Amino acid sequence: MIRTIEAIVDERGRVRLLEDVTLPEARRALVTILEDAPTPSVSETALLSEPALAKDWSRPEEDEAWSHLEPER
Repeated sequence: MIRTIEAIVDERGRVRLLEDVTLPEARRALVTILEDAPTPSVSETALLSEPALAKDWSRPEEDEAWSHLEPER
C-alpha cells in the first residue's frame, strides 16, 4: 500500500515524519522536497473568498444587473 506522510527535511538532510508510522517490516520510501510554504490552490482561495463575495453578490443591484441572463418565466 502506498501512503503519503508529511515530513520535514532539515538542512543536514535528516527526515522527521510529522506523524507516527507503524509498518510490519522495513519499506522503501521516496522523499520529495517541496517549496518552503504550501501555496493555496485555486479552490482554497475561492472557498476563503466566498463569504466576502457573497455580501456583494447578494444585493438587489447585482440581481438587476444580471437579470438579462436569466431565462424568462
